[in-house]
Amino acid sequence: MVTTLLLIRHGLTKLTGPVLAGWTPDLHLDERGRAQAEALATRIATIPLAAIVSSPLDRCLETAEAVASAARAAGTPAPEKLDIDERFGEVHYGDWTGRPLAELAKDPLWQVVQAHPSAVRFPGEQGETLSGAQHRAVTAVREWNARLGPEATYLVCSHGDIIKAIVADALGLHLDQFQRIHADPASLTVLNYTSLRPFVVRLNDTGGDVTGLLPKPAAGDGGGGVGGDSDAAVGGGA
Repeated sequence: MVTTLLLIRHGLTKLTGPVLAGWTPDLHLDERGRAQAEALATRIATIPLAAIVSSPLDRCLETAEAVASAARAAGTPAPEKLDIDERFGEVHYGDWTGRPLAELAKDPLWQVVQAHPSAVRFPGEQGETLSGAQHRAVTAVREWNARLGPEATYLVCSHGDIIKAIVADALGLHLDQFQRIHADPASLTVLNYTSLRPFVVRLNDTGGDVTGLLPKPAAGDGGGGVGGDSDAAVGGGA
C-alpha cells in the first residue's frame, strides 16, 4: 500500500529570486507564474487527487487552484475545494522578510543558513527555526497520509524551503544537508510513503511526462515490489 504525495512549488512572483518574500502579504503570481501554474496544471490534470492542500499564501492558493481547475476541465476526480494548512506555509523569516537576497548574503547569519541550517533561528519576534519549520511540515504530511489512507494520491502546494525540508526527511538526511536539494518555481516533486519507508520518485521536475507516475497495483497476493515488499511498489519513470 502506497500513499503518493505530489509536492509542487508555487509559480513565479515579482519578488521570486531577488527578494526573500516569506510571508509578504498580497503577493500574487505574476504573468510568468500564472503561465507556469497553468502548464503544470495541464501536465498533471489526468492524475486523480484525493485532496489538494495549499499553504495559505496567495501565490500557493493561485497555483493550487490552477491545478484544481485543470482537473475539473479534464473530467478527472478531484476535490471540490482546496484545503488550507498553515503548516505548509513558508518559513517565518522574521526580520529578514522582504529584504533583498544580495543584502542578506552579507549578514553573518547567511553562512550559517547555508552550512548549518539546523542551528538557525531567523531574527525578530516572528523569526522561526528551520528545524521547527521542518517539524511542522513533516508532521502535516504524516497526518494527511493517515487521514487519506494508503492508496491515496494527493497534492500539496508549498514553498521552496518547506519542500526541501520535506524531501530531506524522506531521504533520511539531516537538515544540514537540505541546501543540497533544489525546488524550482512550479516544479513537481513526488514522494511515495509506504509501511517500509518513503521513496523519492521525482525531484524538481519541471517538464517530465507523468505517464506511469502512480504506483502500480501488486500482481496477485504478495505481488513484487522493490525488495520484494509490495508496499514499496512504485510507478515507472522519474
